[in-house]
Amino acid sequence: MSRKIRWGILGCGNIANKFADDLRWVDDAELMAVASRDQAKAIEFSKRHNSKLAFGSYEDLVASPEVDVVYVATPHGLHREHALLCIQHKKAVLCEKAFALNSFDANVMIDAAKKNQVFIMEAFWTKFIPQFEKVVSLIQSGAIGEIKLIQADFGFKAPTPPAPRLYEPHLGGGALLDIGIYPVFLAISLLGRPVEIFATMKPFPTGVDQQIAIVVKFDTGALANLSATFEAVTPVEATITGSEGCIRMTNRFHNPTGNVALVKNFEPVDIGPIHREEGHGYQFEARHVGECLRKKLIESPVMRNADTLLLMETLDRIRTVCGIHYPADERK
Repeated sequence: MSRKIRWGILGCGNIANKFADDLRWVDDAELMAVASRDQAKAIEFSKRHNSKLAFGSYEDLVASPEVDVVYVATPHGLHREHALLCIQHKKAVLCEKAFALNSFDANVMIDAAKKNQVFIMEAFWTKFIPQFEKVVSLIQSGAIGEIKLIQADFGFKAPTPPAPRLYEPHLGGGALLDIGIYPVFLAISLLGRPVEIFATMKPFPTGVDQQIAIVVKFDTGALANLSATFEAVTPVEATITGSEGCIRMTNRFHNPTGNVALVKNFEPVDIGPIHREEGHGYQFEARHVGECLRKKLIESPVMRNADTLLLMETLDRIRTVCGIHYPADERK
């Protein structure tokens, strides 16, 4: 493939706007097409981001021969349907998180991609940002010794009334899948599969979680204390404490605006500079997808399908403990 990677964006919401903005920082990418169920919205989005094509249906987008890969940016309750639509038309898929509503749907999506020899990856942008890479490097170098405790939070005040995607069970509503996914991702990315999960939540009247608190135990004995809420603005910070020191991730730990500090014996330790770029931070994952497609891979070696399945299985286990149920859970 000598030309640039040609992107399509399925869904024209807020996160799609940010992703489209950031494609301009990816030398090997161009925004070719966008699609919305609302033709006028697609045209407006296309004009704003200078895409060549604007479609009023998702089917037209995935059928276009001018699109190599589709970024699925619809609410996570629709990800299975839209990812399978892309795969059916042999389009590579970058699917926004949460990847699916549950591990069953995630397996269906991944199996379909494998069967059709089509690339698919969960768009977990945090895994590709320089701050997270720095944290992983520090841990792997032994800078804090063995991890003993992880603490992470994410919270904001949802508008009144909240958007349906935040509280409707059929859309995968609730704090856990919307923002709690970030603390859970951090913990299992660093410590692997949990051996025990304890959790409690405060429900919306619809039964999904308005706020949730989780304690996770790992086979090393390490613990993670995680929380998410739609009822309050929290620091959105993470602390990873080891036997020899701790790493603090502040100013939105999941985000490229975040800061990373290493502390030993209550004293800061110089960890050198962290690479910063303009943009929102989605360009890092977009570059990686382009590299994978150039190599004709159908799975990322960084955000592996196994990583996505472990995350979805862990979220399922947390929901089971708390009694959070989605209609999609009946789909077996």
